[in-house]
Amino acid sequence: MKQESRIGIDIGGTFTDLIYQDENGITKAVKVPTTPQNPDEGCLHAIQEAEIPKIEGVSYFLHATTVGLNALLERRGAIVGLLTTEGFRDTLAIGRGDRKEMYNIKWNPPKPLVPRKLRVGIEERILSNGSIRKPLDKSDVRGALAKFKQHKVNAIAVVYLHAYANPEHELETRQILREEGFEGSISLSHLITGEYREFERTSTTVIDAFVSGRMGNYLNQIQDNLRKTQFKGLSLITKSGGGAMTFEDAQDGLCQTIMSGPVAGAEGAAELSNALDLGDLITADVGGTSFDTCIVRNGRPKLKYEGEIIDMPVQMPWVDVRSIGAGGGSIAYVDAGGLLKVGPQSAGADPGPACYGRGGTKPTITDAAFALGMLGEGKLASGLILDKEKSMKSLKSIADTLNTSVETVAQGILRIATSSMANTIREITVENGIDPREMKLLAYGGAGPLFADLILEELQMTDMVLPPFAGNFSAWGLLGTDILYTKSLTKKFDLDNTYGVLLNQLLEKMFSELSVKLVNQQNIVHEVFLDLRYKGQEHTLTLKVSNTEGEVTLPHTALLNQFEEAYHDIYNTNLDNDLEIVSVRVALRKSLSKRAIHNPYQQKTDKTPKKFIKVFSFCEGQIMDFELLDRTQMVEGKTLNGPIILTEGTTTSYIDINTRLFLDRSGCVFVKKKGYE
Repeated sequence: MKQESRIGIDIGGTFTDLIYQDENGITKAVKVPTTPQNPDEGCLHAIQEAEIPKIEGVSYFLHATTVGLNALLERRGAIVGLLTTEGFRDTLAIGRGDRKEMYNIKWNPPKPLVPRKLRVGIEERILSNGSIRKPLDKSDVRGALAKFKQHKVNAIAVVYLHAYANPEHELETRQILREEGFEGSISLSHLITGEYREFERTSTTVIDAFVSGRMGNYLNQIQDNLRKTQFKGLSLITKSGGGAMTFEDAQDGLCQTIMSGPVAGAEGAAELSNALDLGDLITADVGGTSFDTCIVRNGRPKLKYEGEIIDMPVQMPWVDVRSIGAGGGSIAYVDAGGLLKVGPQSAGADPGPACYGRGGTKPTITDAAFALGMLGEGKLASGLILDKEKSMKSLKSIADTLNTSVETVAQGILRIATSSMANTIREITVENGIDPREMKLLAYGGAGPLFADLILEELQMTDMVLPPFAGNFSAWGLLGTDILYTKSLTKKFDLDNTYGVLLNQLLEKMFSELSVKLVNQQNIVHEVFLDLRYKGQEHTLTLKVSNTEGEVTLPHTALLNQFEEAYHDIYNTNLDNDLEIVSVRVALRKSLSKRAIHNPYQQKTDKTPKKFIKVFSFCEGQIMDFELLDRTQMVEGKTLNGPIILTEGTTTSYIDINTRLFLDRSGCVFVKKKGYE
């Protein structure tokens, strides 16, 4: 069956990954070094390296990137001016009354992205019911713009009180700014998030304005590069909450792309879980810079409706991906107290680990793994051949400091990194009442399969899945992403037998506003979510509500029972209070043509003489013989026993003793760990 051809490119901190799949399902993978200063160049390089035939006929280009995230982390974004309701100038700085680290007296909140001199109060006032108490003072807006011009402001965030209930003043402000000649980006809070909570709404709108220049220019450059290759299809970028939107629509809410990189892998994990009936999964994505993990339950990644970046809230749908600075390029060092530490600093793509031979001298996780034989013969993507001598030399500096052997240091680096990864997984499982031993570990990324066996051992898990193109799996995940548009609106009303009338009026309006974004209206799925709470409470639970073409027909008693069941699962109790709906969330989802998931590897032969290399076994605590096996030499359904170093074009898998593995017809390698069954 024919399907639309598509290209997926995921730009990470160290490598840029590409997956191309044609209309017949034939797949090609490419991994090239990221160009940190100009990531769009790395993207173009990957396309050129892939030598895609008839690129002008490719239907979709799907993209994930960390450019927006890096702009925030590095604080290299636009010069932002903030217009807000008079009296609320300091909302961004005051935040909430709680502390991120309650018992740390030295903790300080993050410095606001907008300095106080560029936060201007405007005389206007809209009430929570949408009525206008005080009209907009246009002269205030003009005066603020004159001040912004003096400070070379190139992006403006407009956040008026209760604009979600009535956006009239924000729209009027944008018109005045344009009439007065302001050409930079303007972020209006009611378009970025339609929800209440002034601090979170202000923070999100400011973040959108801050990343707008860098991210907007980046997407434009990618689009220009695609035109040079003769690509004529639809360009899509993934969103922090899953799904994808067009490059053009992204310009109206660039903050939605902040976590697009890590989310791509989570989307791929969900697709695999549903297609192969894998059940609940924990993802382990280890790249060159970071370790990312999330859980996939009931076929979908866990979704939140407020995220956080460097202690700044972001009010939007957010796949719950947890990240730490532990990747292949993470640097090992000895701290002032004489303890061995790993990360979060990374050697990145340039100069990279010492064993890359590109000028790096600091010891990294990759150097430690290569020194222990875990990377086989050291043949990586893009023809990179690792240098064992440089690897050992970098580790010796730590070994001399600690008065121990290079091998002991390498083992310590891998164990420390694994422990950090396992602890991050515990945060999203054990700390939420979920037993990771009842789930499977899906390992991907350039170094995910390298650590997967160690993570299983640390968490006493039994099952691991190595997906096809594991090293490029986030790019693979992009190819199955749905086109998704979402909208939220705070509107408080009681949950009683009349709730359906008001709710369906809202839904009709919200879906109508979203539908104009989709040119092709066929095969669209309408989704409705409600934020509910007991009256008198502050926080809510979000429930997905069954509906027919965007209209909710569920009796209020059924919705009440659904809420109380979810509430009891979390808090082990229920209250006698009545319920109220606080916010309404809608989504329009359009799936790309479904692709068949099959073994993409052309099997060579299983009659090739076995080859063995010396590798350190963490289970045995000693060097021993591991079989060195190319993934294309595996036979579908045939069970093998560890220890094995499994190689493929874009990653290497370390599989210790007490394991058995087999290749499924889907192309996935299933690994079973003995001893914890």
